[in-house]
Amino acid sequence: MGTSGKIDNCQAGMFLAYASGAGRALIDRELYLPTVWTEDPARRADARIGEEVRFATKPAFARAMLERAVAAKVPFRWVTGDEVYGQDPVLRGWLVDNGLSFVLAIAAERRVGPRGQNARTLAAILPDRVWEVRSAGDGAHGLREYAWALVMLPGQVDGFDDALLIRRSLVDGEQAYYLVHTPIDTPLVDIVRAAGARWAIEETFQAAKNEG
Repeated sequence: MGTSGKIDNCQAGMFLAYASGAGRALIDRELYLPTVWTEDPARRADARIGEEVRFATKPAFARAMLERAVAAKVPFRWVTGDEVYGQDPVLRGWLVDNGLSFVLAIAAERRVGPRGQNARTLAAILPDRVWEVRSAGDGAHGLREYAWALVMLPGQVDGFDDALLIRRSLVDGEQAYYLVHTPIDTPLVDIVRAAGARWAIEETFQAAKNEG
């Protein structure tokens, strides 16, 4: 979702993107309505919003779309998304319960370490030898190469590991952090590729704009 740079009337759409080696496409969508809309009878009446429509968080919409994808037997290995989804324990719990692998962004301040360390602190104490330069896929200007590190977190669930994935820019050292839930012994290259698939939504939107 982009911004107009000013106060404006708009619709906030949520989309589920499907990405594979053969291409990418938007396969589902929901209209996000904030509480200023769902709790205002006059606005609801003017916009003809049905009584069945209630406020839902973005992670709740994400789960609904994923449930529909699972029910439709859409074949996929990974779920990825930004911090809005990574910070939601209900969505993460549903993914774990359904045996789905994920790479979800989290904030640097998120506490994930065995001693209560946050993601930034864990990254800071890692030795140089654990970092690997990998590409997260093709970008507009070539391969998106970063340094990556994977820190295993305590506990395993039915053959799955939990881990913290850290991405570090080779240009300015800026870092990003992800919670990972994946089958034991999944190669780093596969996890990095899944993290890079998050750009599928932005790239699909850009392609659609270019077609307009």
